[in-house]
Order: sequence, then structure tokens, then C-alpha cells
Amino acid sequence: MDKNSPKTEGPFQSEAGLADVVACNSEICFIDGEQGRLVYRGYDATELAEVSTFEEVAYLLWYGCLPRMTEFRVFLAGFTGSMSLPVETTMILRMFPKAVTPMEVIRTAVSSLGHWDPDSGNTNLDASLRKAQRLTLRIPLLIAAHQRLRHGHEPINPIAGQGIAFNFLYTLHGKIPDHDLVKAFDVALILHADHELNASTFAARVTAATMADIYSSVTSAIGALKGPLHGGANAEVMKILEEIGSPEKAEAYVLDQLAAKKKIPGFGHRVYRCEDPRVAVLRKYAGNITRKVGKTKLFEITQAVEKVVLEKTKVFPNVDLYTASLYNAMGIPIELFTPIFAISRVVGWTSHILEQWSNNRLIRPRAEYIGPLDLQFKPMEERT
Repeated sequence: MDKNSPKTEGPFQSEAGLADVVACNSEICFIDGEQGRLVYRGYDATELAEVSTFEEVAYLLWYGCLPRMTEFRVFLAGFTGSMSLPVETTMILRMFPKAVTPMEVIRTAVSSLGHWDPDSGNTNLDASLRKAQRLTLRIPLLIAAHQRLRHGHEPINPIAGQGIAFNFLYTLHGKIPDHDLVKAFDVALILHADHELNASTFAARVTAATMADIYSSVTSAIGALKGPLHGGANAEVMKILEEIGSPEKAEAYVLDQLAAKKKIPGFGHRVYRCEDPRVAVLRKYAGNITRKVGKTKLFEITQAVEKVVLEKTKVFPNVDLYTASLYNAMGIPIELFTPIFAISRVVGWTSHILEQWSNNRLIRPRAEYIGPLDLQFKPMEERT
């Protein structure tokens, strides 16, 4: 700090990246980084992943409780009814250059969805919940439709009455997906549904706090998710698995990376001081699905990498480590790994947006100024 810099008066928290700074109160998600727990509105997220569905978890995050049977039937009737993209949105998807990345596409397309939403100007809670549901249904359709268009195929409409996991795989591949693949993808969606104030969720809350609309807030979140330090980590895992090539080469690769003091994708977390609780569930499903489809090599490389890293360091795996081999076994291309994050996390983003509005105050933190003061202006010809 410059000796002439001012000191901020009063108590002031200044941590790089706002590490451990509490920015708000929330009832949505709890993370215990020491014990390795992830809790959605009081329920263990790993248990929900095994016994619940993504739609039921969405209800929980939006409404604050698990639904009774009658409530859930009514909810599903509206939520998983036939939902296609607006014609105008599909026209926009056709206009994107082929070189544009899927994340750039959904950032722009999601922003445009608000123009054709019948509740666009309605800020009541019930209207906001309807918009949250439409976003959750349409983001997977956007991703699948664009992927098909860029490869010369026409978009496919979803099947009414089927869940998000089923319809994403169906509209992406154009065939009825295997039940076990649907279950594994549903589990992955549940485990990615929320994670407290990660970068994209915080971006959504900051935008929502200005009383911008829900589409603007979700677009802010997608912009943050696009960054490789946030949503792109699972794609980076896939790249190193392909680079390693076989389980036998994993040890040499890891040792070389550690010697060069390089971070290995899929390991380490800003919050967890132990294994990310989502890893054990995804490890199991990745193993099951890769064996089912006969594509075990990447899973075996992942296990070999994990073994060496744990032996040589105190850095634990995170949620991204096993999603790479899992998604690959489902036939999902690497460029869709980060967009898939948005399919799930939009439920968390919209839950936080609604919570922000329930007791809103503009988010306006301070910066600790460390520059000089009292510099004297000189005419340009006198400057040295």
C-alpha cells in the first residue's frame, strides 16, 4: 500500500476474491467445508440425488419445502407439459455463426427469451415463478437445438410429461434415452442445482438487487459461468484425460504437473477442505454408466489420476472430476459440458433471485483504495 494512501475508517473486511466474507443471509443452501456437507433447504443434497428427482428438488428450492403428492402432480402438469422454444428464438439460433461457442449462444438466446415471455412485465411472485420454470425448461432446449443446428440437423421438440434429464438427452440425440442414462444425468443435475454464493449465483443476486428482471439476472449468471475459472472446469478435466491417453500414463502426467507447480483440473475447491461430497455419488454413477456403454477408459484414467494426486498431495477431488467421463459416456460433446451446468444451476440462480427480492437491498460493497492521494495536476508540457 502506498504510504500516502488513505485508511478506510471503521471495520472493513478486505479479502482477495471476498474469501469467507458473508454477503447475505440465505435459507437455500448450506455448505460445511470442513465436514464435506451440502444441504438444500435442510436436506442432504447427496441423499436427494439418490432418492429424489431434479423436478422435485427444483420445487424444494423454489418453494422452500418438499411437495405433497397432490401439489407435485399439479406442479408437474404445468412444469413438464409440452414446452417448445418461441419461433423467434429458434430463428435467432439459426443466425449464429458456426464458430460461436455454445456458452455464447445461450448467453444471448436466454437474454432474448424475455422478449416473448407473456409475463415479461409482471414482477409478482407467481409470475416470477412461472418465468423461473420456463427458463428451466427452455435452457436445455436451447442447448440441444443449437447443437443440432450447427451440425446440420433440425431441432426436436420435447416429449410432454417427461423430465428435464430425459428431454435434454432426447432432444440432443434424437432418440429415446436409456433409463439408466436418464437417472445418472438426473443425479448430476440435482448435485449441480445450487452451491451457495458461487460466482454465477452472486452475479445473479447482484443484478437482481438492482431490481432488473429475471432474464437480465440469469444472463449475468451465465456470463459469469462462461469463465474458465468457474463453469469451464469440467471441460478442462476432459482435456487432460484425453491428453493422458491411458491409465498407465496417469502417474507420470500428475508428477510432471506437480513438479511444474501446475493446478490439476478436478482437484481443489475454494470452500471444501475435504472431498467434495458430490464426488462419491458421481464417481459411482460414472463407473456404472461407463461400464454399461463400454467406454471405461476415461473413467479408469480418472481413477488413476485421483489415486496419484491423493498420494502426493493434500488436495481433494471436486465435483468436476467425474462429470467428464460420465458426460462423455452419455455421448455429450465436450463443448456442452459448461452449458449443461446452466441446465441445472438455473434452478439455484432463480431461487436466489427470488430470495433476493423477498428482502431486497442494493448490493454495494466497498473497495479499499490503495492508490495515491493529493497528486498535483501539471500541464502536459511540464510533465516528465
